[in-house]
Amino acid sequence: MTDLAITTARRVIRARRAFPVALILSALVLLVSVSAAISVGAVTVPTRVVWGVITDNLLPGVITPDWSPGRNAIVWELRLPRALLAAMVGAGLAMVGATLQAVTRNPLADPHLLGISSGGAFGAIVALLHTGLMLGALTVPLFAFLGALVATALVLGVARVARASSADRLVLAGVAVSFIVMAAANVMIFLGDPRATHTVVFWMLGGLGLAQWPHLIYPLGVLLVCGAWFRWRAHDLDAMTVGDETAATLGIAVARFRLEVFVAGALVTGVMVAFSGVIGFVGLMIPHIVRMVVGGSYARVLPVSALFGAVFLVWCDILARTIRAPEELPIGIVTGLIGGVFFVWLLGRRI
Repeated sequence: MTDLAITTARRVIRARRAFPVALILSALVLLVSVSAAISVGAVTVPTRVVWGVITDNLLPGVITPDWSPGRNAIVWELRLPRALLAAMVGAGLAMVGATLQAVTRNPLADPHLLGISSGGAFGAIVALLHTGLMLGALTVPLFAFLGALVATALVLGVARVARASSADRLVLAGVAVSFIVMAAANVMIFLGDPRATHTVVFWMLGGLGLAQWPHLIYPLGVLLVCGAWFRWRAHDLDAMTVGDETAATLGIAVARFRLEVFVAGALVTGVMVAFSGVIGFVGLMIPHIVRMVVGGSYARVLPVSALFGAVFLVWCDILARTIRAPEELPIGIVTGLIGGVFFVWLLGRRI
């Protein structure tokens, strides 16, 4: 064997050995991170009280509550749903970013590549500035999701009309639709009430303030279903990273599979954006970090990306809530700063 082959074999072995360790450690870190996210805030809640409240609400009567109703409401009604939403959004965006990087063979691909986030932003702007909360607290997420679906349909329609089945042309179709939709969104902002534009800006920069127990079923359901489908097609994603010709020789319908991945990614991104606003860099950055740890096999990359993405966004939310407490920074600012620094480092590392 050549030196290159020996080095590659050793890297593969190290990556396989690192996978279970990374999986277990990241799951434990996620548990600790969620606990910290519930404990930290304008009102600090001791960890003992945090887990006491959770236990009492899940298993009433097991322990005797020794905390105030106010702390119970802070933990159970406000911070726990928010931490869980952050974990689900981070996991979903990281998985979508990893799959898009595979089918486009573009290391800069991320969930917002296809204009989905722009569509979600358009829907949220319509709800916040023009229709009002006519359906209650669910109005903004519902309109954002419908906007994301319309943007996805536009991308697929443009791709069909332009016969854009290749990775590059699908990406270009997404970029074109994104510019058009964002232009329309800016028109809606211009025509709306200037006094409410700060709410729109805050939502477009990302935030998890809409987290409520009844709403968590939607991101959880789409994450489980689409995540399981991504994992089931992990070997096909591996083949796509090599090239369309190689994937075709292995029996993969390349154009159809790429389209399926785009649609599944659009569904996940649309639902996540609907409840979190536009959050960048998670799907762009996390897969790169994961590949450094567990290698390039998507059977390993996908589950670890989900856990890493969940941990990352939970801590970004903690920073967003504590940097200027009691005021809250949009979480998209935090992810943007960290993501920008990360890619400067990555560029220097590869040089």
